[in-house]
Amino acid sequence: MSNRSSLSILSINLIGCRPRPVSNGMNINIKATGIELTGALHDYVIDKVGSLERFLAFDKDAIIATVEIGKTTNHHKLGDFFRAEINLSFPGQSLRAETTESDLYAAIDIAKDNLAEEIKSVNKKKNTLVKRGGRLLKSILRGFKRE
Repeated sequence: MSNRSSLSILSINLIGCRPRPVSNGMNINIKATGIELTGALHDYVIDKVGSLERFLAFDKDAIIATVEIGKTTNHHKLGDFFRAEINLSFPGQSLRAETTESDLYAAIDIAKDNLAEEIKSVNKKKNTLVKRGGRLLKSILRGFKRE
C-alpha cells in the first residue's frame, strides 16, 4: 500500500492526517513507495529538502522539489534497501540525486548533500561564465582605449 502526499504552499495533505502549515515557500511533493509516510518522516524530509532553497536565487514559488522515498525490495532484511530520490526543478534547470542506504534517514541526508553539491557546482559554473564574459568585455574595451 502506498500513501501519497502532496504539499501546497499553505498546507500538507497526508492520507489520514490533518493539514499542517508549512514554513517554507518551496513546492515539495513527497511520495512513499513500500513504506508508510509518517508525520515524523514527512517533517524530516520537509526540513532537509527545504534547506536547499538557500542555495537557489529564484522565487520560492518557482522551485519544485519531488521527493520519492521507500524500499527497493520487501523481502530483504539486511543491506542497502532504503532509497531516496530528489528531483529539483527551477527555471531553466532540473537537478536529480538518488541514493540507496541501509537507513532511510541516512539515504535522505546523502541525497540532500549530493543535490546541494550539484547546486553549488551549477552556481559556480554560472559565476565563472559571468567572469569570463566580463574579462572579454574588458579586453575589448581596452582595445578602444583613447590616446
